[in-house]
Formats: sequence, structure tokens, C-alpha cells
Amino acid sequence: MSSILEVNNVVKKYGDYVALNAVSLTVPRGSIYGLLGPNGAGKTSLIRIINQITMPDSGEIILDGEKLDPKHISHIGYLPEERGLYKSMKVGEQCLYLAQMKGLSKADAKAQLDYWFDRLEIQGWWNKKIEELSKGMAQKVQFVVCVLHKPKLLIFDEPFSGFDPVNANVIKDEILELQKQGSTIIFSTHRMESVEELCDHIALIHKSNKLIEGSLDEVKRKFRTNSFEVGILSDNVEGLMYDITQKFKVGQTNFKSLNNEIKLEVQLGNALPNELLHLLTQRGQVTHFMEKIPSVNDIFIQAVSDK
Repeated sequence: MSSILEVNNVVKKYGDYVALNAVSLTVPRGSIYGLLGPNGAGKTSLIRIINQITMPDSGEIILDGEKLDPKHISHIGYLPEERGLYKSMKVGEQCLYLAQMKGLSKADAKAQLDYWFDRLEIQGWWNKKIEELSKGMAQKVQFVVCVLHKPKLLIFDEPFSGFDPVNANVIKDEILELQKQGSTIIFSTHRMESVEELCDHIALIHKSNKLIEGSLDEVKRKFRTNSFEVGILSDNVEGLMYDITQKFKVGQTNFKSLNNEIKLEVQLGNALPNELLHLLTQRGQVTHFMEKIPSVNDIFIQAVSDK
């Protein structure tokens, strides 16, 4: 898969503070790329550099094969965490103004706004002022402004902030649809469940350094611990536990006395899953046997804690 964005050894300092320490990233074309990290990790500094709000002290950004240049501003759509709409302006007037700043003619801007206002069911907001809208309503308007010029690259910083669950799902579906239509999306959030649902690639920045980058599947494989969740029905729980603990490390245990079912988390170490399965089938009826794959949240906590 070709890349649409390459970040090469980017350094950014604010006085003596290093915000980005020779960070390099590659964003595959057509991906939803999760940019993760704790507060103060350097994510916002990198996003601001990609949007040419600030410049790097060294390193370079390549967008679609070209060194980043002011002409590329129209190729990027940016939804910042801190929204920036003019509160006293009417929604329609403001959207037309911002769309034309993105390079659209007034006619094209009106056509795109009609499409998005209808799609998001906000047709009645055209003559409302931003200050008359709730935070979630204003978020929808800013989302429209971000995407209406059909940019090659979309950057969403905490896009679900302020949304109720219903509208968060609406925006999630729109993000997935934009990907289907060919957009590449950088997605920065603290909501790890959203990363699991949306992202196919991730990078983790911590203390100004990149710690992890790769496809979500690759990263999860790297952090596998060879642990399995198992369930077994046995008439001799004590004997079963003795046999298992002789060879394997047992983590969380849950025993249901009603039907003599025991549920275990077993760490295999260097053993093969078949060895555990063979032991279990000799001692009872196996009801559940599944590898425990680390979640993005598990990976995030482990990677940050290790540094």
C-alpha cells in the first residue's frame, strides 16, 4: 500500500522543551490512522506542523509525493479539538465563507453544503448563529466545514468530543464512508474503543518519541502474551487446578459452583496451545478456549508504562 503522508525525522522544540524528537511516521493511502499518546506526548505539535500552522525545526513532511508546501492547505481537512467557528455569524454564511477559503467557488460550496446539510439532517440551521447551537450541533457544522472540499487527507482531533452516543455513531459512520470514498484519515483520540472500531493503522507517541507504529493487526500480534481464556466442566476442580499449575501460569480464575464450571486465564509461556487443550480434554469438558488478544487500551498502557 502506497503512502499519502510521510513524516521524516521531524524535530520541534519550544525553548528547551523538545515536543517532537526526530519523529518519523508513514500514513498509508486510504487508511484510518490512529495517532495515539498521553496528553503532552507531542501529537498536537505534529498535527499543527502537518497543517502548516507551525514549522518543524528540522525534518520534512511529504504529502502525496511532494514536500509539504502552502499550496497543500487545500488538500487537507482539519477538525481541531478546540473548535474555531465564529459564534456571532450565521451557520450558512460562515460555511460558505470557509468553503471559499478552501478554494471552492460559491456555487460549488453551496452545492456541497446542501448535500451535507441534508445528509446530516441540519437543513434548518442555515440561518442560526453558532452561539445559538449546542456544542454537539456546532461540532456537526465544523465537521461539514472540514470535509466539504473533499480533501486528500482528513485530520480529526477528538472528533466525538461533545457528541451524545447517537450523534457520535452518525459521525463514526460518516468517517467510515469517507474512507470508502478514498479519503485518508488521521484520527487522534483518547477513546480507545473508537480506535478499535475505526483504525486499521496506529502510531503511539510518548514523551516526544514514537514508540509504536504499524497496522493494528501487526501491533496486536507483537504484544501477544500467549495467554488463553478457557472454560471447563470438571467434577474434580482441585485435581484439575493442580495439573494445570504444574505446567502453566494461571491468572484470573472464576469458579461457578452451580455447574462445576471453572473459567481460567492461562499463560502458556513457550508451550503450544495444543498442550493445554490436551490436558483440559483429559480432565473434563472444555466449554471455552480462546486466545486473549490485547486491546489497544492494554497496548497503550503497557507501552507507556514501560517507558
